[in-house]
Amino acid sequence: MAVYLTTRCRGGVYAPILIRAAQILLNKKGLKNSELSLLLVEDEEMTEINAKWLSRPYTTNVISFPQQSPPIKDNEPLGDIVICIDTARREAHQAGQNLYQRLEALLVHGFAHLLGEDHELGEKEALRMKAVEDELLDILRKEKVMADLCVNVDHVATIRQARLGKEPDPIYAAVLVELAGADGVVVHLREDRRHIQDRDLRLLREIVKTRLTMEMAATQEMLKIACDVKPDIVTLVPERRQELTTEGGLDVVKFEKEIADAVKRLNDSGIPVSIFIDPDSSQIEAAARTKAQCIEIHTGRYAEAQTEEEEDKEFDLIVECAKLARDLGLRVHAGHGLDYRNTPRLVPVAEIEEFSIGHSIVSRAIFVGMEQAVKEMLKIIKGC
Repeated sequence: MAVYLTTRCRGGVYAPILIRAAQILLNKKGLKNSELSLLLVEDEEMTEINAKWLSRPYTTNVISFPQQSPPIKDNEPLGDIVICIDTARREAHQAGQNLYQRLEALLVHGFAHLLGEDHELGEKEALRMKAVEDELLDILRKEKVMADLCVNVDHVATIRQARLGKEPDPIYAAVLVELAGADGVVVHLREDRRHIQDRDLRLLREIVKTRLTMEMAATQEMLKIACDVKPDIVTLVPERRQELTTEGGLDVVKFEKEIADAVKRLNDSGIPVSIFIDPDSSQIEAAARTKAQCIEIHTGRYAEAQTEEEEDKEFDLIVECAKLARDLGLRVHAGHGLDYRNTPRLVPVAEIEEFSIGHSIVSRAIFVGMEQAVKEMLKIIKGC
């Protein structure tokens, strides 16, 4: 099952959500071995496509180009779906939706066309296509109740760098992570290169089939590397050379302008941005002002709580801040210090769409292997 997405538009668009939605639709419709191409464009290019192929010189929201005729068969290319981001933004605003709700609706509309439906043939056909779209949207709603798991393989590289050798290789670890069913791979390229190296990042960009998250400080060096490598998403994190691991979230309130500039530079290169922040309402509000697409809530204090009372307090704060972030139009991720014991309590928090977990999975992998360690965490998060 291959979904190929190309983005030709300014601003950050969180492409993985569309890729995941398309993969769900292919799987549920018995087309898991088919190929689907998605193209995101702006008004000008959509107008050109319309004029060239459909003799209508104006922009539209979505166009489908099928490569199969009904009955649709697996193992063959399904077709192409072109979505206009500018039109989607306008329609989302008019409908009171967020952009991603509208993009998924347009994806479903285009997908229904590829399945052979055509609302322009008449009232009966339009009603039938509407029923198909409702079915597909229902599939997405049910499947997306579960959060994603992205696995950080930094500590595999930490072991390798202890002897400055070649093993264990985080590239191989990433392959096993994906084979086990994780939704993505995370690496932090630090300024001091204490674990992940430039070579690792570039190879991972070549081999990761799900999505690659690059954690990084908002420095000029890292911004240049990210814009060159083009990970699927960048998470901006604070970084101090003397720390053992990331300690606390970014102070977006204090450095809002610098972070907003970094977000814009990454977005202009087509890279969506998440900001790693403490569960603090003022930080979340500042993150929204930077135009970032996501936040990752720092769960360190929750994970390190020594008493039930402390854990309850931090849990409630995470829930409150996750709801605020969603209300402000931010996607919500969570991570830091999460393990097999403390993650289950966070799983039912509907606003959390992705967990980023590394150290506990790598530690568990020493005893049971990487694939089994990932599968055990997936069972906690997805129940399977």
